[in-house]
Amino acid sequence: MSPFLSRPGAREVNRPRLLALVGTLAAATTLAACGTDTAGSGDAGPPQPGGTLRYGLSQAPTCSDPAQAGSNQTIYVARQVVDSLTDQDPSTGQITPWLAERWEVGPDAKSFTFHLRDGVTFSDGSPLTAESVRDTFDAVIRLGGVKAPLGNSYLTGYTGTTVVDKLTARVEFGQSNVQFLQGSSSAALGILAPATNAKPAEDRCAGGNIGSGPFTYTAFAKDTEITLAKRAGYAWGSPVFGHQGEAYLDKIVFTVVPESGVRTGSLVSGQLDAISDALPQDAPQIESAGGRVLSTSNPGITFGFQPNVTRGPLRDPAVRQALVPALDRRQLVDTVLGPQFTPATSVLAANTPGYLDLSSRVKFDAAEAKSILDKAGWVPGADGIRARNGERLSFSVLFSQVFAGNQAILELTQQQLRQVGVELKLDLTSGPEFTARQNAKDYDAIYYNSTRADGDILRLSFGLNTRNFNARQAIPALDDALDTQVRTTDPAARKALVQTAQQQIFDNGLWVPTIELSQAIGAAAHTQGVKFEASARLQFFDAWISGR
Repeated sequence: MSPFLSRPGAREVNRPRLLALVGTLAAATTLAACGTDTAGSGDAGPPQPGGTLRYGLSQAPTCSDPAQAGSNQTIYVARQVVDSLTDQDPSTGQITPWLAERWEVGPDAKSFTFHLRDGVTFSDGSPLTAESVRDTFDAVIRLGGVKAPLGNSYLTGYTGTTVVDKLTARVEFGQSNVQFLQGSSSAALGILAPATNAKPAEDRCAGGNIGSGPFTYTAFAKDTEITLAKRAGYAWGSPVFGHQGEAYLDKIVFTVVPESGVRTGSLVSGQLDAISDALPQDAPQIESAGGRVLSTSNPGITFGFQPNVTRGPLRDPAVRQALVPALDRRQLVDTVLGPQFTPATSVLAANTPGYLDLSSRVKFDAAEAKSILDKAGWVPGADGIRARNGERLSFSVLFSQVFAGNQAILELTQQQLRQVGVELKLDLTSGPEFTARQNAKDYDAIYYNSTRADGDILRLSFGLNTRNFNARQAIPALDDALDTQVRTTDPAARKALVQTAQQQIFDNGLWVPTIELSQAIGAAAHTQGVKFEASARLQFFDAWISGR
């Protein structure tokens, strides 16, 4: 495994050949990679403690609270200060101990009893207890599904946590909740100290959150710079980690650098040690300085369009159906992202448990798209854009730059849709505005992805009683599949239900997939041991700086 950046299945970039779009398309592209990096691991020698790792984020974190963290850039920071009851092995997907030494799952998956490690403390010195688990989960519920959507989704049907004794907590649900065990490995359900759980939501976003993790917040200016310091005495790391004891680094300084060229220049010049969203045109520059660009694929919901089925021409199922063959996903990958990215072939990414291969239907066929629209009565106008009964076949897509390639992808998508008579308008917003409008369903369509190594992620975005971004009415077959899979303890039966849900989402025109997301991280030659965890987020516990 690479000394630079590692995860089983992680891939190293070696100057991919790209077909570059001109102008803004080329400027906004993002790189991923293929080929496992096994070179150089012996050159750096044994890990050396000390030093500061300077990391360039491509977007400002939205909140310091792990429970309220949503974007990758936010989780990169928040994950370092909080431990979870369990961890997930990125190689196997197996749930492993962390703060909990062991656990028992009730026969109907309505209860989960965790036996905590003794001697764990939060960074303010308070002990980890069963009450800490109860208070953390109760606080997530108080935050609500708008502010803490991931944690609330994992805690679906939560009725409370019983403190059995000081180090034993029984988490209980009103119905079977099979996916909760995987959710207990997430940063969203990371266990926090009483002082943090007692704070109101806004105060929890301002830094100073107290966890039991290997790092602590020392400064939090979310739009510019965040500093974390090593937690002295940390001794309860996950067995998935590469070593035990304290973290190697003394500090991590996260600097917000939205401009890709500035991030790369800062990496090459030595001002930064690693960066997010390394771009294809910058790979030769990074490599010439001795650095690397590695990537790993994100599990979960692919990038795509989620239409609001109550607005504009997207009310028509035929329009939603026609959008799927209208898109040339291979062109998106080859032109905008490079050959290491993967065209989406379903609602879920291919490495997600329960993935259903819909590649026979998610394919480019402009003639088919035109035929569907013709049969539905959408007639091309003088400018090529179709209309029906005086309504123009035009809609807008709400998106943010949470992924640096989004605008480039959507600009090319805009061109592709125009070829079949559909006008797409791009509505770029800031992260906070995107979230607010997303929650209010103030859009014709939204463009995003959602990462989780469990098929239950579908329920969060498509469930009638969760976020329901389609603003749809009941679809019995879909609703039954989404609601039943979370109560199904048999793995094969649950997989079948997750696959049924994907089929129903597709059949009802509730998702138009584009690409599968990959994380691409640039690292200097002296940056060692930064790792991807199971959900493709970064773990800095094993990171260290060589040759300094």
